[in-house]
Amino acid sequence: MDSSISSYPSISTLGASPEQFGRELSTVDFFPAEIVRHRTAHWRGVLAKTVQLISREPFEYSFKEQCHLLIAVEQGVRYDGETFIEGLPRSTLRNYSHKLVFVPAGRQFFGAQKPRLLTRSICLYIDPQTVLADPDLRFAEADLQPRLLFEDSGLWETILKLKARIGSTDPGDRMYADALGGLLAHELLRLDGAAARWRRTHRGGLAGWQQKRVIDFMEEHLTEDISLSTLADLVRLSPYHFLRCFKHDFGEPPHRYWAARRIERAKALLANPGASIAEVASDVGFSATSAFSAAFRRLTGQTPTDYRCSLE
Repeated sequence: MDSSISSYPSISTLGASPEQFGRELSTVDFFPAEIVRHRTAHWRGVLAKTVQLISREPFEYSFKEQCHLLIAVEQGVRYDGETFIEGLPRSTLRNYSHKLVFVPAGRQFFGAQKPRLLTRSICLYIDPQTVLADPDLRFAEADLQPRLLFEDSGLWETILKLKARIGSTDPGDRMYADALGGLLAHELLRLDGAAARWRRTHRGGLAGWQQKRVIDFMEEHLTEDISLSTLADLVRLSPYHFLRCFKHDFGEPPHRYWAARRIERAKALLANPGASIAEVASDVGFSATSAFSAAFRRLTGQTPTDYRCSLE
């Protein structure tokens, strides 16, 4: 290995969102730190960070925390280097693009390399205590095994869906991202075959009063950024069981129902020729007109302008 990348740095602590994790987390520490650019998002039990290198100089990294770390490497090609997870043999694979890395909570992870191409990856820090997983599967108790530079299409697709939510101005994307975090937990259990060890209980839908309370709340706060936890608390259910019961009753998850209701309100507002597209977008909770137009077209097949013209 190149002598300039023979040692490893200490771990530095970066603050995660307290309301998401309930405690401060460390993230992967890069050295030198200035060669990395990040974009960050927080959801229930998940901290997402994109990693983009801006220099081909040798670098090192290290991590150990009481949360799981899942990495999707979109581009990773090195002249020299190694990657290590406590409990597994070191890997010196030169081209590790489109590979995944899973570091269970409490395991040491470090590496060093001389990159051939600028590395791009997505790091997901998953708090086993708060992520939106089915309580019956006991995700927080699972003894998940480390995995180094592996492939799994289900995990990859879910990670890319979460990446697409980073920086989103769609007010319904927070609920969707919360649900995707729970899906990640299930996918990780599936890798170890752990999901089959736990017996799942069947639950029906929401009671009448629960349906009314949730729908009334949604209508009253249609333009706000509301989490699944908030809706679940209204009807005294865990977020996971609320999500399952809501889908049982309404045929779709809450974020899709909410998105459709916002677009229905937008249609009514577009009927007023005196309201601009930007004003309508703001009135239904979108901070950017482009995001509103994309959401409107996704659900109706038309742009807001085309829909307004069809009313004439």
